[in-house]
Amino acid sequence: MEKMSSIGAASLRLLRSFAEAARQRSFARAAQALRLSPSAVAKNVARLEQQLGLRLFQRTTRRVTLTQEGEAFFERCARVLDELHELELLTAGTAKAPSGTLRIDVPVTFGKKVLLPLVAGLARRHPQLNVDVRLSDQYADVVGSGVDAVVRVGKVAEPGLVARTVAQQQLRVYGSPDYFARRGRPRTLGELERHDCVVFRMPTSGRVRPWEFVVKGRPLVRHPPARYAVNDGEGMASAARAGLGIVQLPDLMAEEAVAAGQLEETLAEFRPRPTPISVVFPTQRHMPMRLRAFIDALSAGLP
Repeated sequence: MEKMSSIGAASLRLLRSFAEAARQRSFARAAQALRLSPSAVAKNVARLEQQLGLRLFQRTTRRVTLTQEGEAFFERCARVLDELHELELLTAGTAKAPSGTLRIDVPVTFGKKVLLPLVAGLARRHPQLNVDVRLSDQYADVVGSGVDAVVRVGKVAEPGLVARTVAQQQLRVYGSPDYFARRGRPRTLGELERHDCVVFRMPTSGRVRPWEFVVKGRPLVRHPPARYAVNDGEGMASAARAGLGIVQLPDLMAEEAVAAGQLEETLAEFRPRPTPISVVFPTQRHMPMRLRAFIDALSAGLP
């Protein structure tokens, strides 16, 4: 690191000033963290904006906020600085524990129920590690979104990406005891036609997701009568608990309601094959220590 050119060192100072100001949303607080004056931080950011030909912050007398271009640049910049910090520790022989900021994009329900409790334990074991968890059911571009990794449900077949399977998801059909008492319990797939079904309307496309089954060892897709449609998985579970109809849901979304006696499974003999849940990250020769620690914790913490 001592061999870094003066131009490179100057550029690094600009990036660090910008990144800290973006985190703090304040030049003054960034200056305290970097042990610089607020004017020095502001000048560094202004020089960076001039070099890039972009306006990174909107400035008022009371606060600074990132522009759209600033948000996009910060995502990339923060990851580069984290990688550089880890490299500095490695070359100095002091990289004994994960550090920097781990950025993960994860589906909402899996994130709330599984990942965040594991991340809390990981953070307690590694106090130098910061964690930025983005809960979203939207498709995330692993490379372009500025994250270290994403958690995906389903098969991953994208070139340049590595997928480590850490768990699996099982779709099951559920109904409430009240609903089954009123309408009976379906015993065959054909009987679904006589039932009220709550289906999932996919937010991105607006299409209704079909239900999946396995019959005599072969996959089968059915489109049940869709009396009710909901565009949120946890909302579907709430509808089923209220007795609105029967649903097909991942077991993770229904496990608490099942344990409380609010939902019961039916058509269990026709369950589809489990779907893998994977941590996906770019192919790279040297995996950051923070990402390796996260994958190890996730693999060890799931059945």
